[in-house]
Amino acid sequence: MHEAVEQLAQLLQGSRRNRAEDRAVDWAGVESTLGTALPGDYKEFVEHVGGGYLDGYLYLLEPDCPNENYDLAESTEERTEAFDYLWDSAEDRPAELGDPGARLIPFASTDNGEFLYWLARPEQDPDAWTVMVNEARGEWWERFDLGFAPLLLGLLRGGIRSEILTDDFPTTPHTFEPFDRPV
Repeated sequence: MHEAVEQLAQLLQGSRRNRAEDRAVDWAGVESTLGTALPGDYKEFVEHVGGGYLDGYLYLLEPDCPNENYDLAESTEERTEAFDYLWDSAEDRPAELGDPGARLIPFASTDNGEFLYWLARPEQDPDAWTVMVNEARGEWWERFDLGFAPLLLGLLRGGIRSEILTDDFPTTPHTFEPFDRPV
């Protein structure tokens, strides 16, 4: 298991699940729908912890989520359509998306409407994707040169701060409510 995923699972004690007893993730189907492979640390996190509501603020998206508002593929489609509209009419596209085929794939959202995305480039291995955070209803972007699990672990431990995410995140102790239980 990816070291950061193991540390996240320990940090979020009591939230581990046995996916074999729950619902299995059809990764090939999800990746086919998205048109790309996904980072291995994210897949391990979903397999061992799952998507859910973290520290009363951050929604970690997952494939085939029981709540379609937090479904990875549904959110990707919705965000892509929203950005196509915004970038064709009003807002400037982030410079990081200037490379042909570069795109954003959301993996988390917040109560306030911020989103965390992978910056996916077709020539890049998904395990090397970095993360971008977008403010709610605005053009402010942050980029982190880390992947899913190292960034999430850094945010939860306080070693990494986002200027966009609320100062109230993370909380201590951490709380995590998987989507297969009521949020």
